[in-house]
Amino acid sequence: MNKTDLAFTPAIELARLIRHREVSPLELVELYLDRIQQLNPQLGSYFTVTAELAIADAKAKMEVLTTTSELPPLFGVPISIKDLNSVAGIPCTYGNSMLLHNIPNYDDGVVTLIKQAGLIILGKTATSELGSFPYTEPRGFAPARNPWNLEYTCGGSSGGAASALAAGLCALAQGSDGGGSIRGPAACCHLVGIKPSRGRVTHAPVGSPVGGIATNGPIGRTVADAAALLDVMSGYFTGDPYWLPDPEPSFLAATTAKLGNLRIAFSTNIFPLGAADANCHQGVMETVKLLAQLGHTVEEKCPDFSALVAPFQTVWQSAVAAAGIPAEALDPVNRFLFSRIGSVAEYLCALAQMQIVSRRIVAFFDTVDVLVLPVYLHSPIRIGEWASLSPEETFQKIVRWVAPCPVANATGQPAIALPVGFDSNGLPISVQLIGKPGAESTLISLAAQLEAANPWIHHRPALATSGQ
Repeated sequence: MNKTDLAFTPAIELARLIRHREVSPLELVELYLDRIQQLNPQLGSYFTVTAELAIADAKAKMEVLTTTSELPPLFGVPISIKDLNSVAGIPCTYGNSMLLHNIPNYDDGVVTLIKQAGLIILGKTATSELGSFPYTEPRGFAPARNPWNLEYTCGGSSGGAASALAAGLCALAQGSDGGGSIRGPAACCHLVGIKPSRGRVTHAPVGSPVGGIATNGPIGRTVADAAALLDVMSGYFTGDPYWLPDPEPSFLAATTAKLGNLRIAFSTNIFPLGAADANCHQGVMETVKLLAQLGHTVEEKCPDFSALVAPFQTVWQSAVAAAGIPAEALDPVNRFLFSRIGSVAEYLCALAQMQIVSRRIVAFFDTVDVLVLPVYLHSPIRIGEWASLSPEETFQKIVRWVAPCPVANATGQPAIALPVGFDSNGLPISVQLIGKPGAESTLISLAAQLEAANPWIHHRPALATSGQ
């Protein structure tokens, strides 16, 4: 196959090619590094490229291949790490240019698991400052752009991760999600993004300061790739405040599991924040139509999210103050959020209220297996579209745009974003499926069923294939 086809080959297949000695880890690393050199100046997907480390790791992996055939499922596959996560010896900026020389001396737990699984790190991908925004345009860095249309955002805060993966600048991407930051970029870039259940993926060694709403998770081009990476990322580290047992069988196995009739609810209206635009509405309706054709029971209904909005915002914006960066060094919107931080008592009351409302929402799933929602309420915005607005106006725009996402962060439920099609600007349309707590396997099985009925892997951005 040609180099472009190889770059867009699913990660599961790349791992098989490595095991059968049909391609080497070094060939793949060099291929992706060449593509990064060619396309990253246009896309802004990576903040830091660790070329020498990746090449050295690939050569070491080739030595391992000569000594054993017992290899992890994703051994030798190149991956990117979001620049909110620490990798020892590599800058971690959190999307703030004042931290360009912040070099941690430890790996986050999820990075440890990725390394132990034999994946090869290519570099650190772009994030919005502190992961606060659903677009990735931090000051002091080039904006991360959507490879499907460079005038538009790739989403945020895992925007660089999604941009890199969609453009064929890595085979898999690690992201994190505290209010839609995996699902939104996956939706903007025609990818699969999984927000795992609370306790599925560790926050070791530093912990999570925002009431368990944020989690690390996988982004892949296919359901199987995302599921396989979730298998890698899952697991308990000593002292984790929340944890779930590993699935039996694996999440990857769930992609081929037989699935019975499911009870599926759907909505395109997130009261009180608004209804989806025509494109996002269409994505949901096409998905539920397909689900009905596949034999599932579909009904239009949705929990009431209205009482969740205020307490979630209080908990979520507390992360800005918890970052420990002086207000004057922050983006104006983060500075605005910093100014809204209340007392510890207000935070704890908001956290308790969020948990009370979350119980009611989770109870909705006593009679429903899956809830289908838009990922965002409207199509991706242009780069810089909100730059002339005041911080308060921008924040209100953000709240409405991402309205379908925070519920799964508040409740701790799993959710998965899936491609559906494209709008008139050539931008992807996506939906999200939200499942019962701890029920990633059901979501993955259903997502694989949808993927088989309406495959999306053959679509590639023209920008990323121009040299094939």
